[in-house]
Amino acid sequence: MRRLVETRARTLGFCGLRVTRPDRLPDLPGRLSAWLAEGAHGTMDWMAERADQRASPIALWPGLRSILVLAMSYRPEHDPLDLVARPERGAVAAYAQRRDYHEVLKGRLKELGGYLSAKGDVRVKVFCDTAPVMEKTLAEAAGLGWQGKHTVLISRGHGNWLLLGAIYTSAEFDPDPPERDHCGSCRACLDVCPTDAFPAPYRLDARRCISYLTIEHAGPIPAAFRPAIGNRVFGCDDCLAVCPWNKFARTAAESRLAARADLAAPALVDLAGLDDAAFRSFFAGTPVKRTGRDRFLRNVMIAVGNSEDPSLAEAAVARLHDPSPLVRGMAVWACGRLLPPEAVRALGRQHGDSETDAHVRDEWRAATGLTEPRTDETSAA
Repeated sequence: MRRLVETRARTLGFCGLRVTRPDRLPDLPGRLSAWLAEGAHGTMDWMAERADQRASPIALWPGLRSILVLAMSYRPEHDPLDLVARPERGAVAAYAQRRDYHEVLKGRLKELGGYLSAKGDVRVKVFCDTAPVMEKTLAEAAGLGWQGKHTVLISRGHGNWLLLGAIYTSAEFDPDPPERDHCGSCRACLDVCPTDAFPAPYRLDARRCISYLTIEHAGPIPAAFRPAIGNRVFGCDDCLAVCPWNKFARTAAESRLAARADLAAPALVDLAGLDDAAFRSFFAGTPVKRTGRDRFLRNVMIAVGNSEDPSLAEAAVARLHDPSPLVRGMAVWACGRLLPPEAVRALGRQHGDSETDAHVRDEWRAATGLTEPRTDETSAA
């Protein structure tokens, strides 16, 4: 049966399939509990919700006997770090430059789960990042790879550009041995992080991570982290891009995961002009759309402010009257970075005196040199 399932998985575009069992995760509850207790998950409250089911697959489904963990490659065709040196362009994480993987991967998992159910007359449940399932931990236990020092799964044969999914089944499969760590003394992923989001190897503080800040974090991004964000308008690939195991990675076999050329290096000036309808149209079908226009434009304004390009100041000025205070606040910050002080003060008299949002008023005070922006409830540290 397993050979048939593996063959079918390959035809569906998966680059790896391994098996584990729910009783092979003895340290998961303690690790998860400690991470949550530190508050390292930031505002991702969904990580704490149903934590008992995250820590114990059996708690999620008592009928579970075996867990099939699968991986699909999304290796980018170009080095994401090359784009960081083009500050007039927006850097979108490689996984988000293509069709939403939830849709693609879950569809393939359902096909494979249906095949397994029909062949073996067993029950299955499929998961892809939308349920209390710790895919990376399961993948490591199943031998699909190991969680590197950047906490992302690394495969010796496919690098770390991997999308993961799981099939829970009532079928009995022989488990695979776990993969051992092959990071050695390498710390490239730790050293490249722009915001020092790794307090130690194998530990991530999401509150300092650019991917968390630009995607999951809903409020104003703390001022201390804005310069380090650079031109990253959605996510960050730095720690993934430098992993030496990527030399073995192959281009995605699933055609629906092909990257969109217009998302490879979009111009910041174009992104800054998106209204809600244009945003939804441009990012339709991609993970970016789920974040929402206001949060995305917040990121774009930070990138504009980091560009050191005075010609982009006009794009920031245009957003000073944006309907969203989240966008307005970061537009103020961008103006403060790109325009001379007297011009910022003039804009402050024009826009700041009538501002009704407390956070945006704080940004005006900081931009005009009166004080620093507030960092209490918006702090990620």
